[in-house]
Amino acid sequence: MSHYQQGYTCRCCGNYHNELPMSYGRPVPDYCYEIPLEEQEERIEMNEDLCIIDEEYFFVRGCIEIPVVDGEGPFIWDVWVSLSENSFQQTIDHWEAEGREQKLEPMFGWLSTALPCYPETINLKTRVHTRPVGFSPSIELEPTEHPLAVEQREGITVERIKQIAEELCMTE
Repeated sequence: MSHYQQGYTCRCCGNYHNELPMSYGRPVPDYCYEIPLEEQEERIEMNEDLCIIDEEYFFVRGCIEIPVVDGEGPFIWDVWVSLSENSFQQTIDHWEAEGREQKLEPMFGWLSTALPCYPETINLKTRVHTRPVGFSPSIELEPTEHPLAVEQREGITVERIKQIAEELCMTE
């Protein structure tokens, strides 16, 4: 009798990991890495959810949720999305507002996080869906044939999540 196994033996490091990570993310939008370290404090204004670069580029952190077809889910990519100044201002204006998810329409954004395990993800088109206070926005990818968009629509397997974990282990 088989049962769903949470842990896995990593082909990269050879170690057994008790739990399969179900979420990965980056602490800042990828554009921050292009700014020289000595200029970052002056040019980047941010907290863990919002970022402004050069008072001209605006980003919000959100979640791409992917259903897991053969196990517990969702699998989550914690990503940054660029917004227009107007959309960013609306987001700020409603940041602490109860019921904000009913007040704000989904906003257009460009994915601003390079995700490993996929072809280029920077500048994929997205819709940013505001959720209740305390929850990061849900990021919906444009329904293209990009593998990430396909996975968001159709789901992924536990085996694919293990492949992602092993590939990310190699890059650490």
